[in-house]
Amino acid sequence: MSLIASERTVGYALKQRRMTAAEFLAWDATQTVKHEFVGGEVYAMAGGEDRNATAAGNLYIALRQHLHGSACRVYGSDVKLRVEAADSFFYPDLMVTCSATDAADRLIKREPVLVVEVLSPSTAAYDRGDKFASYRQLPSLTEYLLVDVDSRRCDLFRKQPADGLWVLHPSAPGEGVLLASVDLVVGAEALWADLEPPAAAAPAA
Repeated sequence: MSLIASERTVGYALKQRRMTAAEFLAWDATQTVKHEFVGGEVYAMAGGEDRNATAAGNLYIALRQHLHGSACRVYGSDVKLRVEAADSFFYPDLMVTCSATDAADRLIKREPVLVVEVLSPSTAAYDRGDKFASYRQLPSLTEYLLVDVDSRRCDLFRKQPADGLWVLHPSAPGEGVLLASVDLVVGAEALWADLEPPAAAAPAA
């Protein structure tokens, strides 16, 4: 639930030249809408559907309750994530960090163990492709969760500690999800709470 392809042009048009990360932060602090920054280019962000907000909220509640009293914190889509290796700033739908360095910085996080994106039709390919490629450059990251409210399925990518390879752990429609990075099982009832059932598939001709 982030930037839309057509808005990339609009976002870039706001600044006709490429910016450094420092220039972006100074400029972005004066803006009234959110922007992501990827390799010197600025992209305006769009609002999302209410269903996406509900799914993200369900996960936030589960994570917040589970992490209470620990050194880990969960943040929503108003907090920037810096990916130094990709020279980028993103606004994930959710992220969890257990880093003391992150706890000391009120504006930007750099060392998440878990990142969550709730998919929209216009952003799904980007979230699965280029954005995931950027996220994989975070040394701290061990899980990347994609939530599809249309099909009520999750695709969880988990980094194997032995070789660093990312392995897909898909869920069946309507199932919950196991988040090993924070030792939490989010059951289906909690994950999909207050979401209408997915539309029935049209019968075969």
